[in-house]
Amino acid sequence: MDILASILSTFAKFVLRNVDETMSWIIRRMLRGAIVILSWFVIPYSWMKTLRISRQKIPPMSTNILEIPAVDLAQMIRTRQIKSEHVVKAYIDRCRQVNHLLNAIVQDRFDEALLEARAVDDFLSSTTKSVEDIERETPLLGVPVTVKESIGLCGMSNQAGLRYENRRIAKEDAPSVAQVRKNGAIFLLVSNTPELCMFWETFNKVTGQTKNPYDLKRTPGGSSGGEASLLGAGATLLSLTSDIGGSARLPAMFTGVFGHKPTPFLVSPYGHVPTSGDPRWGDYFTIAPMTRYAVDLPLLLKCMRNPEGPPVDIDKAVDVKKINYYYMDNDGPSGLTRPLTSDMQEAVIRVARHFNAQKVHIDLLKWSFDISISQLLRIKDIETIYNQSWEDEKSKNLSTEWIKYLFGCSNHIFSSVLIGYLQKFVKSLPDRRHKQLEEIANELKNHFVQLLGTNGVFIYPCFPTSAPQHYRIFHKLLDTSYMMVFNTIGLPVTSAMVGMDKDNLPIGVQIVASPQQDHLCLAVAKELERAFGGWKKPPQSN
Repeated sequence: MDILASILSTFAKFVLRNVDETMSWIIRRMLRGAIVILSWFVIPYSWMKTLRISRQKIPPMSTNILEIPAVDLAQMIRTRQIKSEHVVKAYIDRCRQVNHLLNAIVQDRFDEALLEARAVDDFLSSTTKSVEDIERETPLLGVPVTVKESIGLCGMSNQAGLRYENRRIAKEDAPSVAQVRKNGAIFLLVSNTPELCMFWETFNKVTGQTKNPYDLKRTPGGSSGGEASLLGAGATLLSLTSDIGGSARLPAMFTGVFGHKPTPFLVSPYGHVPTSGDPRWGDYFTIAPMTRYAVDLPLLLKCMRNPEGPPVDIDKAVDVKKINYYYMDNDGPSGLTRPLTSDMQEAVIRVARHFNAQKVHIDLLKWSFDISISQLLRIKDIETIYNQSWEDEKSKNLSTEWIKYLFGCSNHIFSSVLIGYLQKFVKSLPDRRHKQLEEIANELKNHFVQLLGTNGVFIYPCFPTSAPQHYRIFHKLLDTSYMMVFNTIGLPVTSAMVGMDKDNLPIGVQIVASPQQDHLCLAVAKELERAFGGWKKPPQSN
């Protein structure tokens, strides 16, 4: 009887899996059709909107201080080779020089930052502490840092692009900000995000649209587009961002810099807008470091890390020649995402050849969109315009808000209005389907853990194309599943810049490792920076 029961159970799972595959095939065809129809409206709209945007290039960088990695700047400051005030002033000047073109800054604290920099210089001129002690206690002493506006920086705007009658101000530092401040950094500003960080392009009805320094007619991505835009333009060096579906990795790729999604809870996920009361919030969402230079990622990550987080040895020595490398240049294929452009595919293959990587076929990746949407849209108590937890704000009605949006009367952007319908649709699907997708997600995670072990990395595309023109990300939403899947299954990932495409726009790849093996991603990113040159200056005006 036990044997018969086992056979019947296996047969039932086989039937259910095939039923689910059929359902997914139908849903995918419907989604692809909807995206094609959407593109008929988005492309003309994008064309009309970008006609108004100047083709002006950003001004050239006026000092080589702006081109020194943070690891070197920090050492120069604590050894008194350069004053913190000079460094901070150089970055303030650069922010002022480029922001009228980029529209990346929500609120600055330049005057306070200069006072803090002078205090650092005064301390260094009189202290009896050794350079080694200063480096151990405050490794970022005197180095400027910028923060995504959705992350709490005490006394600064903290409303994630959402319109209020009175500006919402952070009453305290987010835990990650507090850690970086404790390590000696000087905060300059908070930068723009899409409304409630719920989109892959950075615009809202408070600050407006942020632009890509490589081409003002193109998006810097989202939701960390403000930070990415400043990094790419040489207006910041170290950025605190966040990531729940590629929000740090996609902007990093679009602007030619480096972003890392850490192992869950390595950095505290709290002190952010939006947040969630779901105990698994930190399994999917994380505060994430983004830097212009790959060599700075480990330094910033160490300074951000949660003291009570998982035991990850960020400084563990790595011989990149002894790592096991694997790669794919498609997503299964799922039938949902667009094919990679020739430049993007060539970039993946070029990186794979550099490391002599083994090509693999992970069939389960074709479920990336299904498992990601199933889990991310069912996170409990996440803040949206329909579920507001902040003071003096009432939650919106789904139907009313949609009607207001259609008539141009809503205070919210399309993605914020749409999220309620997407959540409702996903939650209406049978529990059996969600359970099946959760089993597939666990199976996929286990497959990666077994494949990569503690000494392997997986090379994978971030996105099929370089940065599109503004608004065209709307009909490329399905392509973000290349990134979302790793939030869903909880693996650390680094987005690494590896070159430029035929349009002179940055392109990059993702480097994926097993949980708690962040040091492998970071080491490979540094090798890619060495091999392919890393960040390149955007086109600049004469």
